[in-house]
Amino acid sequence: MAKAKEYLTSREAAKLLDVAVSTIQQWTNNGLLHSWKTVGGHRRITKSSIEKMLGNKNKTGAKTISIVVVEDNPQDQKLYKEHFELWDFDIELSMANDGYAGLIRIGKVTPDIIITDLMMPNMNGFEMIKAIKENQELSNSFLIVVSALTKDEIKKQGGITEDVMVLEKPVSFSKLESLVNKKYL
Repeated sequence: MAKAKEYLTSREAAKLLDVAVSTIQQWTNNGLLHSWKTVGGHRRITKSSIEKMLGNKNKTGAKTISIVVVEDNPQDQKLYKEHFELWDFDIELSMANDGYAGLIRIGKVTPDIIITDLMMPNMNGFEMIKAIKENQELSNSFLIVVSALTKDEIKKQGGITEDVMVLEKPVSFSKLESLVNKKYL
């Protein structure tokens, strides 16, 4: 009789947990999932850590939602963090100060939701969104723009595709929470 496998590949773990492979990689790097690497550099995740995470997922009734906020204003970053902590579901939050840092963070996390400002130093939100749209791995990420720019000002800057949600600054966190609830819960 064959012994049941005690470990899973990153792809198998991602399928079971209904997340991207890159999310599994991040969780193993952060120690959320117990794993080791083979001689060839492939991750092997213990079945028990997957089952533990599945148990936690079932207890809350929802999966952990990964969110990357790209915002150059430290006060706004603090507001996002404070409000997300009050929400009634699990959030894995990452922050970035500009579009360039945002793309790096997004590439590491492959988030469910990307919230971005448009007017930022180095790389603005328009350029970042364009880069995101060109990456097929991010096609399932829900993009939300939070900006003080008017619709006309956004059009003058090149516009944003219709599949990107645009909210005005200051953001209504109750509206944002409602959007996340409708999309993921």
